[in-house]
Amino acid sequence: MESDERKYYPVNFHFELNYNGEKIAFQEVSGISKEIKVEEFGSGGENRFKYRLPSMSSSQNLILKRAIIPGGSKLNTWVSRTLNKGLSKPIVTAPILVSLLNKKGKSQMSWTFYSAYPIKYSVSDLKSDGNEVVIESIELAYTYFEKV
Repeated sequence: MESDERKYYPVNFHFELNYNGEKIAFQEVSGISKEIKVEEFGSGGENRFKYRLPSMSSSQNLILKRAIIPGGSKLNTWVSRTLNKGLSKPIVTAPILVSLLNKKGKSQMSWTFYSAYPIKYSVSDLKSDGNEVVIESIELAYTYFEKV
């Protein structure tokens, strides 16, 4: 008989983000992808095709979106310090853990993003005729990630 965990596929709306021991709720996390670039080379006298050779691996930036929170958090402090100081002080990197949770709130799989640092912060447009929740977006660059 199958275990209860294997009966259900993971759902993408039940996840958590962990920064520096702080669990933070986000509405959306995107950019979990990596690919190997391919370079094409021609060979002297061979006109039928080009050789396609693997090059370096690359990843997208990690983008985090949530309803804007007036209070502070460790993550917001880190983002603010990094972006407001420019390069006058060394950028502090940190690992970021994103976990996909099962229906009981336990981690089914996780991704660790190493040497992450904030590169962009933005807020959704403010409109006098709108009634949407204001969304803040944090974009992080990182060296690489691993599926745990």
